[in-house]
Amino acid sequence: MTPPEASVPEVLFERRGHLGVITLNRPKSMNALTADMGAAVLKQLTDWRDDDDIATVLVRGAGERGLCAGGDIVAIYRDILDGGHATADFWAEEYELNSVIAHYPKPYVAFMDGLVLGGGVGISAHGSVRIVTERTRMGMPETTIGMVPDVGGTLLLSCSPGESGTHAALTGAHLNGADALFLGLADHFVPSAKLAEIAEVLESEAADFVIARYAEQAPNSELAKHREWIDACYSSDDAEEIVRRLRTFGGEAAKAAETIEAKSPTAVKVTLESLRRAKGLNLEEALKQEYRVGLRILPGRDFREGIRAQVVDKDRNPHWHPSTLEEVSDDEVKKYFAPLGDRELRLSRESDDV
Repeated sequence: MTPPEASVPEVLFERRGHLGVITLNRPKSMNALTADMGAAVLKQLTDWRDDDDIATVLVRGAGERGLCAGGDIVAIYRDILDGGHATADFWAEEYELNSVIAHYPKPYVAFMDGLVLGGGVGISAHGSVRIVTERTRMGMPETTIGMVPDVGGTLLLSCSPGESGTHAALTGAHLNGADALFLGLADHFVPSAKLAEIAEVLESEAADFVIARYAEQAPNSELAKHREWIDACYSSDDAEEIVRRLRTFGGEAAKAAETIEAKSPTAVKVTLESLRRAKGLNLEEALKQEYRVGLRILPGRDFREGIRAQVVDKDRNPHWHPSTLEEVSDDEVKKYFAPLGDRELRLSRESDDV
């Protein structure tokens, strides 16, 4: 009999030759990231950083569904009902992990196969060797649950070509491997059937040579084909104007307008402001900004309501408050970015204050 998921380690660490392998091991939960998992990965990366026998690190997900479907939002929901303190601590450690990954001195190879959402983007897209496949379904769907993209996602998407990152962030669209490459969230396309072989070769060969051998031409990005209306419609800094332009343009653009209008109005407006403010920041500055926003969203009604509607009651019928974009004022949006005082995020790799 297969033991229940809770009885096995949530994350596995292996040494295979000169390769350190990290396997997120909650397949029944699509490898959703918990606080314990994030802490364990952070500790292991710290240990391997100074280990001369480890030349490359690989992160992958157990099972067939994907690398990681994001943070464990059911656990976050329960914590919100209890005050939200554990979630604030989890985010602080998770963001530290994102920073460590981004500056890791050894090749950090991420198999972005299957679902890669939210926190899954954070544990992969900051790596130095980011591999997508024909099975990749990536996204930052936070506006769907009344939250704003985090784990450095606002910085990553603010750097995407034109306004494509704004479109991805506001709609929370699931992206295929080609779209992820276009957005700058990944580097290489490899058929999923080759991943096991790549992992084996990485045990003894340098990552650059291995990837050069196996990488293939990716399919054309569908997202890239829509650059004309995406850049034209999303260039405004006003969410209501963006929706108006999308409706006027019609077709796929009008569908995007409908999608945005179904999201939390507060989350949409704060997400747009977060993306605009992220331009020109480094990762640590962006993470600090996201932490400010997150801690102010945490006690709010929409985050709790979004999680309830999507994963608790699963009625997919959230009741947002305020219920329209017009009701969310600019002054209200600005409050999410105010300094936190002694609650500010502290990262090991400090930079100038935001």
